[in-house]
Amino acid sequence: MDDWSSVRLCDVVNLILSGVLFFSPWLFDLSIGVQWQTASVVGIIIAVLSIAALAAFAVWEEWFILVAGLVLIVSPWLLGFQDSDAMTIDVVIGVIVATLAALEVWLTRESSPRIPASH
Repeated sequence: MDDWSSVRLCDVVNLILSGVLFFSPWLFDLSIGVQWQTASVVGIIIAVLSIAALAAFAVWEEWFILVAGLVLIVSPWLLGFQDSDAMTIDVVIGVIVATLAALEVWLTRESSPRIPASH
């Protein structure tokens, strides 16, 4: 699989994960509160950025997805989640999303042409 296909696959997986995250309060019967709002808001953000990356790829989108994944990882502790299922879901999805976004940044960096410095 070439780099472009790998990048597109990462965006598709992130889009699917954003849907799981958005619907996680209903799928996993999470309690209403800050964990519900976090899943909804971050799920929408990741979905919009993933769709934008699929439509017209830009590296900045991947950096924002990476940040969203990292926010998702630390949100249970910063916001004081009371539901351990919500904590697990946010951390697991956050780790996967952040890893895929970092992989995309790395793949695009490795595939970009190197311009030698002029002397």
